[in-house]
Amino acid sequence: QVKVVESGGGLVQPGGSLTLSCVVSGSFFGIVDMGWFRQTPGNERELVASVNERGRPKYADSAKGRFTIARDNAKNSLSLQMDSLKPEDTAVYYCKAEVSWDYRDHVGNVWSDYWGQGTQVTVSS
Repeated sequence: QVKVVESGGGLVQPGGSLTLSCVVSGSFFGIVDMGWFRQTPGNERELVASVNERGRPKYADSAKGRFTIARDNAKNSLSLQMDSLKPEDTAVYYCKAEVSWDYRDHVGNVWSDYWGQGTQVTVSS
């Protein structure tokens, strides 16, 4: 069974910083991509940032220059450093891991998506 657990959310003032963390545990072969998504009430979940197994990041336009994603393959962990936070960054943030089950699936980009339970980030004065 694969488990994804996020931590680090909270209340922060505009212009402040926050770091989210995510750890993936369980029995699997590897993790292809990992990413952070966010969702506000009434809206679809949207990509904030993702990183592939080689550490190459990808950011949403709203996150570029303010957020930094980092991955530790040895620890199956992911972080998101968020700086210069704005009220519009307020959302529930979710970690996603694309988990593979054997070498063939891994190199063939065959995976299953696993999500964390989400962590609330509120940017407000």
